[in-house]
Amino acid sequence: MVQSFKYHAVPDFDVLLTADQAYPVLERAFMNARSEIWAGFRVFDLTTKVRSKVAKGVAKTWFDLIIHTLARGVSLNIVISDFDPVARPTLHRGTWRSVRRLIAAAELAGAGDRLHVIAGLHPARTGLVPRIFFWPAILHRQFRAARWLNRRTGPERATAIKEMPGLARHLMISGDGHVRPRLWPIPELFPATHHQKLAVFDRRNLYLGGLDLDERRFDTLRHDQSAEETWHDVQLSLTGPAVAEAQSHLETFLDVTAGLKTPQWHRRLLRTLSRPREYNWFRFGPAPLVEEIATAHEHYAKRARRLIYLETQYFRDLRFARFLARRARENPGLSLILTLPGAPEEIAFERRIGLDARFGEFLQARALRVLVKAFGSRLFIAGMAQPRAKNGGNENGRALLHDAPIIYIHSKVSLFDDTTAIVSSANLNGRSLRWDTEVGLLLTDHGQVRRLRRKVMGHWLPEDAHDGYFDPGRAVSAWRALALDNARKPPDKRDGFVLPFDIEAAEKDATEVPGIPQEMV
Repeated sequence: MVQSFKYHAVPDFDVLLTADQAYPVLERAFMNARSEIWAGFRVFDLTTKVRSKVAKGVAKTWFDLIIHTLARGVSLNIVISDFDPVARPTLHRGTWRSVRRLIAAAELAGAGDRLHVIAGLHPARTGLVPRIFFWPAILHRQFRAARWLNRRTGPERATAIKEMPGLARHLMISGDGHVRPRLWPIPELFPATHHQKLAVFDRRNLYLGGLDLDERRFDTLRHDQSAEETWHDVQLSLTGPAVAEAQSHLETFLDVTAGLKTPQWHRRLLRTLSRPREYNWFRFGPAPLVEEIATAHEHYAKRARRLIYLETQYFRDLRFARFLARRARENPGLSLILTLPGAPEEIAFERRIGLDARFGEFLQARALRVLVKAFGSRLFIAGMAQPRAKNGGNENGRALLHDAPIIYIHSKVSLFDDTTAIVSSANLNGRSLRWDTEVGLLLTDHGQVRRLRRKVMGHWLPEDAHDGYFDPGRAVSAWRALALDNARKPPDKRDGFVLPFDIEAAEKDATEVPGIPQEMV
């Protein structure tokens, strides 16, 4: 049996596991907003279905819910992340589809100027020299996008081009409506994104974590669906002083990342912020400006005495891996539990093993080996899988872990002993810690940390999990014993979701790419 938690709303601090718990809370926050909502998301898809009973009373999808919210007189200020139109045309199109749907919802609601929506493209650009070096790869992507568009019917092609305004600038349209790439000038590349996921309601309530709004991201605590449809995430819903800091961030981050404003210092809100480099000829990425999430991880890892628990989509930052390794050597009593998805999404489910995915696996496998060498038996690396056998389809290869369908982990939670925690949008890779716009919350209230710790860690464990799984001195050995026992059993006989992570499988898909910054992946 799997550890389960009955959802109880807590007014000042709530831990929300998976979209099954988080989406209804977000819906109710929109329904209860009185005057204004400020938000920043990487993905905000209005075709997502509503889940809560109160939202279902007025809407079937988020498009309807936005109409209802705006029609009540509430103003909505939202930044949806835009993406490099050449490198990420599908994500670029998704952003502009969401913008168009929001504008349509505002028109239907008679909202006038109560909607303020921005497709937020991070302003940092790759220097000319790297763009020349990668010109063949850029042309390949341009031709691939053109081929995709030319396979559409005329009306479909015209609609798609409208929904990809950034890409349209790099295309030439012939008399019959077909397109081909512009070969000159070389397209600008935008290597960073706004990766945050947060919203503030009436300056009183904050919703923050790693979860965007999208039907693909909906999953339940049971994770009892196809592996490629699972999506484990963690959000917080809270009140208190952090709300004002989040409000300030949402009002200023576009100007800060554009280099027009100086970032303000916050006590509870942690951020990654970067800005364009001046006179950039040779650099791939932006100039790091605020690295509070990275700094906080190092600071509290240094203060941790017994147990660090990390749950993340990626663990690829060699700088942080080496820092943790030094801590392991300095403190023989320190142990570490690291929870990761069995494989990256594009490898497990899409089988699109491009160089970026292989380079990411190279960095992660190398970082994990650094930890293994330093911590030895004081380290346990967990991969999670469903307690059932595969049912065909895409459930093969690295979509399986020890013969069971994996649970895709997207959450970003770090626990230091039982005194401090960080919940954020940031993965433990160079991109999140130095390039992209990321937002997290530092928790130092011991009651909040213990509640978060018990719920996050307990989710993966058997229903009758004993205290040893949470005890700093025994947790690593207890988790390892459970994982090894599960690995020996048939999938449908396992207790909980915990299994050993397979580093060797990651190493088989890994490729070093010299000259590419680690922050790219």
